[in-house]
Amino acid sequence: MSLKLPNFTDSLSQLIAHNSISSTEASWDQGNLAVIQLLATWFEQLGFSIDIQAVPNSRNKYNLLAKLGSGEGGLLLAGHSDTVPFDENNWQSDPHKILSKDNKFYGLGTCDMKGFFAFILQVCKGLTAKQLKKPLYILATADEETTMAGARFFAKKQLIKPDVAIIGEPTNLVPVVMHKGHMSHRISVQGQSGHSSDPSLGVNAIEIMHQVIGELIKLKQKLQQNYHNNHFNVNTPTLNFGAINGGDSANRICGHCSLDIDMRSLPKMHDDELINLLSDTLKPLAEKYANRISFKELYPSSPSFAQETSEFTSIAEKISGHHCCAVNYATEAPFIQQLGCQTIVMGPGSIDQAHQPNEFLEFSEINKTEKLLINLIKHYCID
Repeated sequence: MSLKLPNFTDSLSQLIAHNSISSTEASWDQGNLAVIQLLATWFEQLGFSIDIQAVPNSRNKYNLLAKLGSGEGGLLLAGHSDTVPFDENNWQSDPHKILSKDNKFYGLGTCDMKGFFAFILQVCKGLTAKQLKKPLYILATADEETTMAGARFFAKKQLIKPDVAIIGEPTNLVPVVMHKGHMSHRISVQGQSGHSSDPSLGVNAIEIMHQVIGELIKLKQKLQQNYHNNHFNVNTPTLNFGAINGGDSANRICGHCSLDIDMRSLPKMHDDELINLLSDTLKPLAEKYANRISFKELYPSSPSFAQETSEFTSIAEKISGHHCCAVNYATEAPFIQQLGCQTIVMGPGSIDQAHQPNEFLEFSEINKTEKLLINLIKHYCID
């Protein structure tokens, strides 16, 4: 069969042209099936077996698992197929068309992280199943930018158990072996509205929220004092006040107020621990103002991640030429790790470009990334 597979530039262009935005806002949110089918077509031509899985309780979202070779263990190269929304007014070019300029490829998803799949395609062109002593897996997930539903579902299914996994998020090819967790909650205060001329006629939700914020600031200080991990440049857990809404008019007693917060935990801190800290912090006020203060999870939390030092981390350092590090943002790594494999986050491009207008991937990343992937495949699947 004559293969007509695209070169790197063309594959990147096609991936970027297929929109796959993930958003909690339904008006922005898009399915990713077109991207998944495109990848499936390419890797099927290369002899990979293809498994496309619908992600439950999602808006037309799918995972792709491609496999070449047989046997146990092997290498998993994983990434997400979705992108964040964008503001076209802040872009200097069409986000869905590749612009080659100043030794960079500009486009939505070039580094975060559709570009990773274009690299994988190129290095797999010369591979055959007969060459592999252990299997090579390619995983493309859905909704990483919002709920991580694709990775959660894949971890739950336990379809494979590779020896090692690389998640190709943009790290400038530096192996990341540790990152913080993330959870977000909405704290709501239900007051009682009334005319502002007589405060006794109502219960002001903003005034109660003021007390809530005071207690949360104390919790923030407690976290900074009691929890540290010097692998991170921000070496404590963080608690951020992200959005606040309340009231409707200056001459009315505020009847409702809400505060959205996020908390980023260190490795070895569990979600239950943070939720208990939050609950204990608010408990005295909740008792003082019975049935007026509540909190709920905004989005499913993402656990923290840590990969212990091992032969894999040493090989990643040797192949990449960089020392392992920790980062403050969250990835799919803790879910991939649930497959029972050693896991590292390492890919082309800079996290500084992710989620930004005029996102780009530098030409200088191409040869380095292809060489790194070839060496990883050779080590874990061929040798």
